[in-house]
Amino acid sequence: MITVSALNGISGVRHAFFTRDGGVSEGVYASLNCGPGSDDEPRRVAENRTRALSRVGLKPDRLVTLFQEHGTEVVTVEAPWPEAERPHADAMVTRQPGLALGILTADCAPVLLADGEAQVVAAAHAGWKGALSGVLEATVDAMLAQGAKKERIIAGIGPCIALRSYEVGPDLIARFKAEDPASDDYFAPSRRDGHALFDLPGYVARRLSRHGVTEVMPTPCDTYREANRFFSYRRATHNQEADYGRMLSVVFLER
Repeated sequence: MITVSALNGISGVRHAFFTRDGGVSEGVYASLNCGPGSDDEPRRVAENRTRALSRVGLKPDRLVTLFQEHGTEVVTVEAPWPEAERPHADAMVTRQPGLALGILTADCAPVLLADGEAQVVAAAHAGWKGALSGVLEATVDAMLAQGAKKERIIAGIGPCIALRSYEVGPDLIARFKAEDPASDDYFAPSRRDGHALFDLPGYVARRLSRHGVTEVMPTPCDTYREANRFFSYRRATHNQEADYGRMLSVVFLER
């Protein structure tokens, strides 16, 4: 389990970026696979979620997750919903104590946000597509609608794929430059002609800061390279594995 100090300092707010350690799943899912969208045995996924939530003092029925689609939809959460009825969205915001907002990732960036004074928390799933489309700004705006202030919001960027491991092709580079001609800051030279290395956590941090979030703290991790700690969709693809696990990240207000 990983935390960031900036969020740890907010009274009444708890959070965690879970690794792949400490669960009961086996094979490519070993061991703390919390993704119901995987082909892992449902009973193992349920047990993994129970174990993860217990580490932050909650029961699994207090966890809400989404059917993530790499979009910009944000849901305001008032009460838990059945896992089978999870909404299609990529971010959540709540003011309800004891309700854990959960994001599932395996290379994309989980982003947890909080305004301690307003007692508003949010969680977002930010891959390159969602970040480029505006999911982070939409999440912050949803927090503002619940009484948060930009200057008080603190954001933590959880484990995701790092610059050195994220080679992208010319089509993706062109999409970023079309949206922002100054996008060169997010790309570094790659060995393959026409390709580049993309800084996903750096891009996420910049989008947040440009929208007025002044305190953004990333975690110095690389889900692709650190196979013993993290699941990775890209690594599983490169290794020709049939499937991959998903890591859970949560944020909630204490009761």
